[in-house]
Amino acid sequence: MTANAGIAKWQTAVLWVTLFLYAQGRVFQLYPEKFPILLIVFLQVVPPAVFALVHGSILYRVKGMIAFTVFCLGAGGACESLSLRTGFPFGHYSFTSFMGPMVLHVPILLVLAYLGIGYCSWVLSLLILGYRNKPLTPARTIALPLLASFIMVLWDFSMEAIWSTVDHAWVWRDGGSFFGVPLSNFFGWYLTAFLFYQAFALYCRENPAQSIPSSRSFWRAAILCYGVCASGNLLIFRAGLFPRWVTDASGRHWFTMDILIACSLISVLAMLPMTLLSWHRLRVEEARS
Repeated sequence: MTANAGIAKWQTAVLWVTLFLYAQGRVFQLYPEKFPILLIVFLQVVPPAVFALVHGSILYRVKGMIAFTVFCLGAGGACESLSLRTGFPFGHYSFTSFMGPMVLHVPILLVLAYLGIGYCSWVLSLLILGYRNKPLTPARTIALPLLASFIMVLWDFSMEAIWSTVDHAWVWRDGGSFFGVPLSNFFGWYLTAFLFYQAFALYCRENPAQSIPSSRSFWRAAILCYGVCASGNLLIFRAGLFPRWVTDASGRHWFTMDILIACSLISVLAMLPMTLLSWHRLRVEEARS
C-alpha cells in the first residue's frame, strides 16, 4: 500500500469543499443584514468540524478520529458546563440565544467549534515540531499538547472579545480587563485544550498512525483551514458593522475600534506566524525527503 492509498477522491473533495464553505462563512460575517446570524455561525463552525472529521480519519483512521472527537468535545463540553455553574476554569459567564440551540445551557455549536480549530491546531503542532513521521516518545507526548494548546488559545484570544463584548454571544458576569473578558478565560482555555490534547497524545503513543499521507495538499489543507480562521478575523472593519461603543456586564464602556484592532493584531502577529511557520516546516521536511 502506498502512503496516499488511503485518500479517496471523495475525501479530497470534502476537504476542499468544507474549506470553501468555511471561507464563505467568514465573508458572510460582513453582511449580517443579508444573512441570518445562525447561518453565519453555522458556516464558521460546522464546515471546519466536518473538515477535521474527514482529515483526521485519513491520518488516524476512523477509530483514532473518534477518540480525538470524544476527548475534544468531552473536555470542552464538561469544562464549559462546569464553568457555567462554578466559574472554574473560565470564569463566570452565561450564554445568550446568539449561537442557537443549547444542551445544559451550553450551545451545541459552541462545543462543536472546539473540534475544527482544535484538530487543525494539533496538525500545525505536528508540523512545527517535526513529529508527523516520528513516534511519540514521553517527551514528545508532553511537548505536542503544550504547543497545540497554545496555538488553539491564540484562536480564542483573537475572537473572544468580539463574540462576547461586541456581539454578546455570551456575557461575562463581572466583565474583565481584556475588553470585558477576564484573563481567567484564557488560562481556562489552555487547561481545557491541554487536557484533551494530552489524552489524545497518550492514545497516539499507544496507537500510532500506520500510514502517514505524504500528499502536500493533504497537509496544506489543514494549514489553510487555520489560516482561513486567522485571515477571516481581519474582515471586521466594514463601516457600520458594529456600534461605535460597547458596554460589558460590569457597565464599563469600550471603544469598539480598539477591540477590533487588538483582535486583528493577535491574528496577524500570532495566528498567521503559526500558519506560516507550519507551512515552512512542511516545505523544509519535504525538501529533505
